[in-house]
Amino acid sequence: MSGFVSFVSSGPGDPELLTVKAVKRLEAADAVLFDDLSSGPILTHARSDADLVGVGKRAGRPSPKQDHVSQLLVDYAQSGLKVVRLKSGDSGVFGRLEEEITALRAAGIPFEIVPGVTAASAAAAAANIPLTRRLTARRMQFITGHDVTGGLPDTLNMAALADPDATTVVYMGKRTFAALAEKLVEAGLPAQTHALVALGVSTPDQQLSCHTVGDLPKVLREMETTAPVLILYGPLADTDFPHLPAGAS
Repeated sequence: MSGFVSFVSSGPGDPELLTVKAVKRLEAADAVLFDDLSSGPILTHARSDADLVGVGKRAGRPSPKQDHVSQLLVDYAQSGLKVVRLKSGDSGVFGRLEEEITALRAAGIPFEIVPGVTAASAAAAAANIPLTRRLTARRMQFITGHDVTGGLPDTLNMAALADPDATTVVYMGKRTFAALAEKLVEAGLPAQTHALVALGVSTPDQQLSCHTVGDLPKVLREMETTAPVLILYGPLADTDFPHLPAGAS
């Protein structure tokens, strides 16, 4: 007997940013396999008798192997259970969704994907700015700040990333942004381009600060945090976020 898996996007951390569908799936689940960033108050929506299994991956910390996580999903579903795989942010943005889908397909297990609020949208909202400025930001691009080795990906399209008319969002880029910033300036992006740093967006530990692409590497080097760091740069505001002083939260 085969169960069913719902890949549920938990958003950036604030349980009030969960979608109605996400809450319904959590309330109905027999088992919830959750990421670290999806724990805490979000799990209060799960049934008291549901199995809650932490399978999150965090940089620099011991984490379950992906094969193990995928096999857990298969095992729970093959027991005939309704399973929620709770993923932070939007499950389809820079995560391991594809590997887990592949495992379910190979086992013949049905599934669905419940989209959610990605950290980029939440960060812009927290800063009270639009993610794309009308008449100024001609497009938007999301990139990951590191590859599977932890270094800056060497296949980045620097001409696109240095486009002053694009809003660019860098996920997981704290350790590699210095190298990226150097390449961006070499590719023609002005060093004075506005940049927003968001830590722990939408959580009680949220911190926001405004900088420039040129000064951000030094800021990030001196920043001590274990919270997820998101970097936005480009045509973000008319001025340096007048409501958000540099370095303030």
